Amino acid sequence: MTIKRPTIDISYLEQILLRLLAIPSPTGYTDEIVRFCAQELKSLGLEYELTRRGAIRAWIKGKAKHPGRAIIAHLDTLGAQVKGLKDNGRLEIVPIGHWSARFAEGARCNIFTTKGSWRGTILPLKASGHTFNEEIDQQPSAWSNLEVRVDGLCFSKNDLMRAGIAIGDFVAIDPMPEMVNGFINSRHLDDKAGVASMFAAIKALVDDPCDLPVDSYFLFSIAEEVGIGASTILHGDIARWSASIMAPRHRARTAGNLA
Repeated sequence: MTIKRPTIDISYLEQILLRLLAIPSPTGYTDEIVRFCAQELKSLGLEYELTRRGAIRAWIKGKAKHPGRAIIAHLDTLGAQVKGLKDNGRLEIVPIGHWSARFAEGARCNIFTTKGSWRGTILPLKASGHTFNEEIDQQPSAWSNLEVRVDGLCFSKNDLMRAGIAIGDFVAIDPMPEMVNGFINSRHLDDKAGVASMFAAIKALVDDPCDLPVDSYFLFSIAEEVGIGASTILHGDIARWSASIMAPRHRARTAGNLA
């Protein structure tokens, strides 16, 4: 018997991915992207609910309730947070999630405060070759060696305070997406590419309905980058689940293979 497979709308897939990437969502700052995804699910006609932590659980009913199956992706991304206001008007930051400081150097970013947002650039402490000569290549690659230069008249700690910037403010890194020759390059494809794929699959099932054998759940978590995953969204009706996620292909460097 030939199984009819739903057709994926590639144009929609690309469009929803770009819209997701345009919404800053470092872990802890996910309300806007949760609202966006909830509205998109509503427009597709899916039932959904929010967990007490703010994650999303949507579903399409099948012929049987048990054993349910699920697919999960996460809405949160890597990012940073303000650790300190420096006397030179720059911001000391720490990472949200585990990622290398070397990939933060030069990144453009948004700093979200209680009064609004500021633009800025993440720089090493010695950023100018004209000023520091060979020292720029001798400094460590570490978060303690980075600072944010705010796009504003901020030359002291007091200037930063007047701008409304405070310790604990979220820093979201610009994704800078490019789609060239069928390839996608962007920050935060982990896991917004997975989320976009889920939406494209949902749309395919809605546009060309088929009888699913069991209830199927679509789960959107909001704190994967800090170690909180599916366990907070799963419930007793779900017997099988898989993750739609971006992951490196390198082998993990464990104590065994380092010896």
